[in-house]
Amino acid sequence: MRLFPALLAAALLLCLDTSGQERLRRDQSFLGVHMDFHAGATNKDIGANTTPEMVQTIIDKIHPDYIQIDCKGHPGYSSYPTEVGNPAPGVTGDPLKVWREVTARNGVALYMHYSGVWDSRALELHPEWAAIDKDGKRSENMTSVFGPYVDSLLIPQLKELAGKYGVDGAWVDGECWATSADYSEKAVRLFREQTGHDAPRSPQEPFWYEWKQFNREGFRSYLRHYISAVRSEYPDFQICSNWAFTHHMSEPVSAPVNFISGDYSPSNSVNSARVAARYISLQGMPWDLMAWSFVREGHIQKSSVQLIREAAVTLSQGGGFQAYYTQNGDGSVNLDKLESMAEVAVFARARQRFCHHSSAVPQVAVLASTFDYQHYDPSSPQDLYPNHVGRAEGMLECLLDCRYSVDLAGEAALSPDMSRFPLVVVPECDTLSTVFRDELLDYARKGGSLLIAGKGMSRFFSEASGVSLKGERWFTQNLGKGKVGFIPASIADDYEQGKDAASIRSKVEKITGELFPDPLVKVSCKARVDVSVRKHDGRLQVHLVNLSGDHRNTLLMDSIPPVKDIEILLRVRAKPSRILRQPEGKPLPFKYKDGMAIFRVPSLEIYDIIEVE
Repeated sequence: MRLFPALLAAALLLCLDTSGQERLRRDQSFLGVHMDFHAGATNKDIGANTTPEMVQTIIDKIHPDYIQIDCKGHPGYSSYPTEVGNPAPGVTGDPLKVWREVTARNGVALYMHYSGVWDSRALELHPEWAAIDKDGKRSENMTSVFGPYVDSLLIPQLKELAGKYGVDGAWVDGECWATSADYSEKAVRLFREQTGHDAPRSPQEPFWYEWKQFNREGFRSYLRHYISAVRSEYPDFQICSNWAFTHHMSEPVSAPVNFISGDYSPSNSVNSARVAARYISLQGMPWDLMAWSFVREGHIQKSSVQLIREAAVTLSQGGGFQAYYTQNGDGSVNLDKLESMAEVAVFARARQRFCHHSSAVPQVAVLASTFDYQHYDPSSPQDLYPNHVGRAEGMLECLLDCRYSVDLAGEAALSPDMSRFPLVVVPECDTLSTVFRDELLDYARKGGSLLIAGKGMSRFFSEASGVSLKGERWFTQNLGKGKVGFIPASIADDYEQGKDAASIRSKVEKITGELFPDPLVKVSCKARVDVSVRKHDGRLQVHLVNLSGDHRNTLLMDSIPPVKDIEILLRVRAKPSRILRQPEGKPLPFKYKDGMAIFRVPSLEIYDIIEVE
């Protein structure tokens, strides 16, 4: 049944938005707050305490560009009185109407947290919609992307949200990372029709890679289908599929999502954000990342300073930021918890005009190979999109700790113009295509610098380049007009786990110094600082983020010691008129000689932007 035509939806929005304030689209948005509680069958009085005053207080505290709220979580129950889905039995009144009226009146966009592939209630009612595992067992949680769920429930409900309620879009959760190889009758039949082969049951059987690729394309088709179906009637409804086209789904964008987003790890959040932001920022799409405002262990809220730094890691790469706070079981919000987000908002807004939509100045690229990712079989080999970047994460962390400006790029992001990066690093991949290997060697022969890590990759590139390995020795040598370096050892996992990190970093600094002796920026100090060379509104910038502390093993941080006395050497063609520390706009004294500006930052609290005029 068609719910509401687009014309009626537009009229409804005009009625709701009495102030006439225009809401920002997601590609314009910078700061948001996300709230959900995954309503279930036992939640009571949902909506009874959702008042206009509560929503207004949230807006007045944070002044967000958008708010995301619970709509349908993984249990599959909707926390509003849906007419096409499965409302939770405890819904009272219409809380979604309250959220929409108040946000619209204030010019704040409203997005839904909507669980897509993962819908337990739908499968209680329709077990035939389930994905089926290799042993023939129906999933109790995950729907089949080849089945009727998408047309019978997901599309009608998104249209209801767009039409009846006039919400701005959906942040669809439980998607790529919840999708597994599906042995449903339809999926197996389609695979046989397309390939002429039966579906394999394990990585040891023939055509396993083809089977996983078939299922991955099944997810992409499902995603393209529901986005197109909703947009055909509501073209302004904006959709993101959580973690799609990130390092969690390491491949080029192939569906018409409006933006890319994901919620990084609630623990080890800084390192999680470092990886995610540096991959997504090269995907050519609007994007943001979400921090958890609490740690899972004990559900303890993080301090505002801890959240501010997690935000800084994302902001320094040009993205938008949001933080996740849980709603109460009745859908209301504990307003006291949002005090930390109010402080984050003040910090972020002060830097917005200097960081949002900044672009990378290419320096070092670490390969996050799509080919390697798609050939990887995790501990549960049925998984299609595991959280896996091979050993790229350890290599990325090491190079960042050497204070290089580093991006994380797949083959598609590198191939159009690899020469824009002075140094390309291939981490310890398990496999790589020979075609792309030859492209990398051609890049080096034409003047680029290429660093290969790992015994297997070193042999793979040595055979094709004619450069003989020297046992386990690390070395560099000329290759055509450029250079190639080899690290025939496993170092990334050890570095990521903190084993012998100082020694590894020292050796990596030496070999990268031979391959890339003149980076645009050199930073010297006695503590960990992330360095990112960016451009914003045509101005060269150096983004500095204080990385002090043990992010992997410390769950909560109440304070962050400042980094003192940072020396920066910046290569510029002409003497700058001024070098400013933003957001204060404070000029920094500098010396200029032979194309080099030299200056100091006396103290870095959390995140500063050095801007060159």
